Amino acid sequence: MACLILLEYISFFLFFLDLVPANMIITHVPLNCTIGDTSRMYQGCLRGQVCTAEGNCVLAGESKGDPSFSKKILKIETAINSRKDGRCGKDYGNTICDAAGVYGKCCSEHGYCGSAPEHCLIKKGCQSGCTVIKNHSSGVYPKKKGSLKSSGHLYVPIENQNKISKLWQDHFEGKNIHGEAESQDGRCGSSFNKIICGNWASGNCCSMYGYCGNSSGHCGAGCQSGNCTVFPVRVPEPKPASLSRIPGHFKIIGEAGVSAMHAGLMPNGKIFFLDKLQNYSQIRTNDGYYAMSAEYDMKTRKPVALSYSTNAFCSGGTFLADGRVLSVGGNGPLDELNPNIGDGFKAIRTLARSSSNPYLDGKHWEESRDRKLSTPRWYPSVQTMPDGRIFIASGSLNALDPFVSENNNPTYEMLDRNGNPQGKSVELDILVRNKPYYMYPFLNVLPDGNLFIFVSKQAQVFNVERNEIIKQLPDLPGDYRTYPNTGGSIMLPLSSADNWRVEIVICGGGVYQDIHSPTDASCGRIAPLDKDPKWEMESMPQGRGMIEGILLPDGTSVWLNGGSKGAQGFRLMAEPVLEALLYDPKEPVGQRFSTLASSTIPRLYHSCALLLLDGTILVVGSNPVELPKLKPDADDPYVTEYRVEQFTPPYLMGRKAKRRPKNVVISTKQIKANNKRFLITFKVPVKPLDLKVALYHGGFVTHSLHMGHRMLYLDHIGFRRGAKWQRIYVYGPPNNNVAPPGPYVIYVVVNGIPSVGQFVFIK
Repeated sequence: MACLILLEYISFFLFFLDLVPANMIITHVPLNCTIGDTSRMYQGCLRGQVCTAEGNCVLAGESKGDPSFSKKILKIETAINSRKDGRCGKDYGNTICDAAGVYGKCCSEHGYCGSAPEHCLIKKGCQSGCTVIKNHSSGVYPKKKGSLKSSGHLYVPIENQNKISKLWQDHFEGKNIHGEAESQDGRCGSSFNKIICGNWASGNCCSMYGYCGNSSGHCGAGCQSGNCTVFPVRVPEPKPASLSRIPGHFKIIGEAGVSAMHAGLMPNGKIFFLDKLQNYSQIRTNDGYYAMSAEYDMKTRKPVALSYSTNAFCSGGTFLADGRVLSVGGNGPLDELNPNIGDGFKAIRTLARSSSNPYLDGKHWEESRDRKLSTPRWYPSVQTMPDGRIFIASGSLNALDPFVSENNNPTYEMLDRNGNPQGKSVELDILVRNKPYYMYPFLNVLPDGNLFIFVSKQAQVFNVERNEIIKQLPDLPGDYRTYPNTGGSIMLPLSSADNWRVEIVICGGGVYQDIHSPTDASCGRIAPLDKDPKWEMESMPQGRGMIEGILLPDGTSVWLNGGSKGAQGFRLMAEPVLEALLYDPKEPVGQRFSTLASSTIPRLYHSCALLLLDGTILVVGSNPVELPKLKPDADDPYVTEYRVEQFTPPYLMGRKAKRRPKNVVISTKQIKANNKRFLITFKVPVKPLDLKVALYHGGFVTHSLHMGHRMLYLDHIGFRRGAKWQRIYVYGPPNNNVAPPGPYVIYVVVNGIPSVGQFVFIK
């Protein structure tokens, strides 16, 4: 009887697994190499790979590809036509799957049709329609136009790529002098009948993803044709970092209630957690279904269930000028999990909280049926602009194959300051040029009111009003830095001391989207508004993907989470990195990193970290599997994580915690960005030698991005060195370019130690 119950549970679980929307998977073409080839970077392979005598690119140290993928496909001798319910295999009369059907052509070990690794890999028990990957270690997975009801990844046997190629044959209009067809649509390479880029406007290099362009992502490693770069731009090697004299401390403080894919600190001092639609969480909403969002209280260390109306899977977000949380985009409905949660692709969600009105605590997400984005978006980035309007960029239109242009949304659109849609979606050049690495770009409002946009390896200064590129910046050397190989990015603190000079730091990244991908240890730092901006390069102790940077009120930043081998996506990070790093921007290049304490919990795909009012860091999440899984096993060593950690930085360790400024009183919580001054009084337990007043915005956190994250130091007068009681006048921001409107936290920092922060609003 127990066995029957177990089997029913397994079948129930697998049924839901087939319904889980995929995460976005980006696959490059099969790489062909030649030992001794000096005409291509890495002899035609990628960083971390070597070329075999057979012309295959494999991981360095291996002489052949993964032997588990050389097994013969199980033969089904008496296959019959496919079933309508998606079942297949030996237990269903040797039924095969319909390759053109909605489920996928691979028959899994348990008799389900699908297109995910669980269905198609022989080592997972695939029965028919299986995929043979000769070059698994290079991360070469075949591509398919996916389905919302597939599990895991967009995935299909290689022969179906030819179908995509045929879609483009009608566009051929001529051949060059060598008899090779030239691209008429920006697509190229082996997946498109070996079309070359020729005179394509964006450039003549054909990337390993089959796109024409002239960036380092096109002309560098994996370049198929054109003016390919032979030698990589050198970046600093991993460099050991000294152990911080005071390393800080991680402590487990509670349970999140939901898997925290998105998070942010709200004006009431509590934290919202937001997840995709799942078949389990630790808490339930009032309708009896599992909660997919929660409000976490640091005082009680308990979550309160929140409900939403549309699937927020891989959404983007920011804070509106009035302090409401804004979440946009997402994925499709799964009625079998919760019929009350609808399609989130065009969703606009808001969550209202107040620092003075506790009545709003516990209120649910609000969504209006007639308030939608102009186009669907999955994996969008969001930024509040100086006038309070909302800039939204990028995303997938339907969660289908990113190599089919009709599935992509390399555009931007605007919402008004209240979160209402304005106008249509407009093509954004930097996203178009960097496909398929165009999702979840890094965005920052610069002190001149323009946007810094970074995606893949490219950056530019962009004017939204004129839809104009103000300045194209140099490519960042190293590997890919954004999804699916996202590193971390911060804008260093702004100050009038250097006329609000802005610098951006980007660290980490990876080579390709696969569990074997090397990660990047290098960091680039650039001042985009300088006359001749260049990347200043340095390195972390080791390569890291999915690392995220968090500004601290003392001007340093903490970098944590992620791993040293692999990429973003389900089951794609192999080696978690547990130690945190401290970055001090004032130190000389090469000496800015030091090593902090280590966590005991791997924080991989779908994890978050953010600064709290008390100056500590909340660390939460990690869900690198399609559906919640509570116990690790051989197949999934890293599973769904609900434990919440609190990291105490060095500035609050030991006796320092008792030396922080106290009794802080701010004369107004409504601050106009017009340089008008206001009063702050406070007491310092020890002799004060220096003072900073930090204006801090933590932003909307997801997928290693901290959307809208920024900090500036406000000018002040009246500070008296050595006096325990202080009465100072502080000047608000000079304009909304340096501080876009919305909720901020003021930290009074004395001798490098911050007070408990208080929320204010910048108008």
